[in-house]
Amino acid sequence: MLSTKQKVGWAIVTVLVLIYALFPVLSILMTSFKTPADLSSGKFIPAEFVTDNYEQIFVGDAQDLFLPALRNSIGISLIATFIAVVLATLCAYAIARLDFPGKRIILTTALMVSMFPVISIVTPLFNLWRQVGLYDTWLGLIIPYLSLTLPISIWTLAAFFQQIPWDLERAAQVDGASTWQAFRKVIVPLTAPGVFTTAIIAFFIAWNDFVYGIGLTSTSAARPVPAALAFFTGDSQFEDPAGAISAAAIIVTIPVVLLVLAFQRQIVSGLTQGAVKG
Repeated sequence: MLSTKQKVGWAIVTVLVLIYALFPVLSILMTSFKTPADLSSGKFIPAEFVTDNYEQIFVGDAQDLFLPALRNSIGISLIATFIAVVLATLCAYAIARLDFPGKRIILTTALMVSMFPVISIVTPLFNLWRQVGLYDTWLGLIIPYLSLTLPISIWTLAAFFQQIPWDLERAAQVDGASTWQAFRKVIVPLTAPGVFTTAIIAFFIAWNDFVYGIGLTSTSAARPVPAALAFFTGDSQFEDPAGAISAAAIIVTIPVVLLVLAFQRQIVSGLTQGAVKG
């Protein structure tokens, strides 16, 4: 049991961490409600809360830039997440259950791919995608996004599959189930928290990407929101677009916050189970 002093100490540390983590978000939120005059004044809290910046990105001059980008981000991130989770589930099951040469090499390679600097890949991909016709397309972003989401998905799911006893799969096969049926009806449901947690992490990685989005697109046909924010401008060269950019940043943050709040128990459960090796 913690003493009173320890509880107070942990409470203070928790409050300080929350302030440190949430202050930038609060600053962006305040900026999204500022007028051009408040932006130039440098005040943290706007003198008057207005929704002009939100109107600009939804029905104003910036809607042609923001709305297609929002559609692109949702579609590309969901597709990349789905493909990554499906492939990672099959790969992680094989790594955890099967004994074959090169198993450690696969895991090591996946880790090396996830650590490889993205900026060094963009230029070769830019040239290759232009030659094969994938530049400025959804598929041209989904494929690179798999290089970001697939390695972490394999590593996360492999830990879950290693915890499941072999006896459950053998019992299903004794009852007449094939290997695929045992995998689909017994193993996958048992790893549902891990699969869900992996999907959330993969979605966040794809949703937040900027380098691929800015380097492999040139129009609103496939440009995602993080890249589109770089093209926000004011009504004139003298107007600061920080208000519209902040409003767009708040909008694209809402789905992430809602996902975490709605499924926080599943996420914590999945991360906890993946950290405990039975």
